[in-house]
Amino acid sequence: MMSLLLGVAVSACGNQGTAESAYPSKQVEYIVPYSAGGGVDLVARAAADYLSKEWGQPIVVVNKAGGGGAVGAEYALKQAKNDGYTALAVNVSNTTMLAAGMKTPPITNEDQVYTARIGKGTLAFAVKADAPWKDFAEFSAWVRANPEQLTWTSVGPAGFSAFGVAEWLDVIGADFAKTRMIVTKGASDSVPKVAGGHAVLAVHTVGEIMPMLQAGKVKILAVSGDTRSPFLPDVPTAEEQGIQGLSVFWWTGVSFAKGTPESVIRKWEEAIAKMEKDPAFLQKLSEIQVEPAYAASEAFTKETQTETTYYLELATKKGIRK
Repeated sequence: MMSLLLGVAVSACGNQGTAESAYPSKQVEYIVPYSAGGGVDLVARAAADYLSKEWGQPIVVVNKAGGGGAVGAEYALKQAKNDGYTALAVNVSNTTMLAAGMKTPPITNEDQVYTARIGKGTLAFAVKADAPWKDFAEFSAWVRANPEQLTWTSVGPAGFSAFGVAEWLDVIGADFAKTRMIVTKGASDSVPKVAGGHAVLAVHTVGEIMPMLQAGKVKILAVSGDTRSPFLPDVPTAEEQGIQGLSVFWWTGVSFAKGTPESVIRKWEEAIAKMEKDPAFLQKLSEIQVEPAYAASEAFTKETQTETTYYLELATKKGIRK
């Protein structure tokens, strides 16, 4: 009897190991909660291409846009099965900023398992190409003296750009409440508005502004962070121009619904770590002006918790939280 029980136990363990190692055994949906062509989408497609080849199963990007990223996130985290066959492309806007900017957000950090961060983007401050300010310090001084004349673009009061502008105005001591937000559909809409003189400032990632910059329609006065962007080595940081403390940055990664098998989380985490060393994948990131920024699940989760606390304080202070 003991031998029989031992055999059953060994068999069960063996089957469990086989099941885990066989993942994925079918197509995986990789939900991008934004329209095609944006930074989150392009990074997800590059990752899906790599992982499909790595695992021999199709990792299919599915765009489910709407609600500032909430529609697709709700589908992946609350409607689809938590069996590991529905991954979610997350970024700063539909996670930490969403949680901080809304009193009752449709999704929270607790609804998901942050699996791995993939890439990041530097914040860039763009104005019209023939704007009178020669640098960011001069522009900041003008805004501090004339906040009511500053118009800036964002997808909404809790959008990525809104937090970037709010932090900058807080640092320089300008009145955020006197400035005016112009709601747009995203970078593809807002940067042309600045180029056309319909708004003073656009705050987006370097990659999102690059096409209009290369066309000579806008100029970038500064980038955030403590080092210059590798894609704009001639553009000084805000810190170099005497404006310190700008910490908002864009990132994207992958998460799964709470309750997803731990073995799935580990497999994605390990595969993404390997992917970030692949020259072909790194080249794809470089082409869309995204920097590799791998963080494993535990570190990624801690960073989002810290970030949410900071953005909550900023949103409350500046009246962003609705």
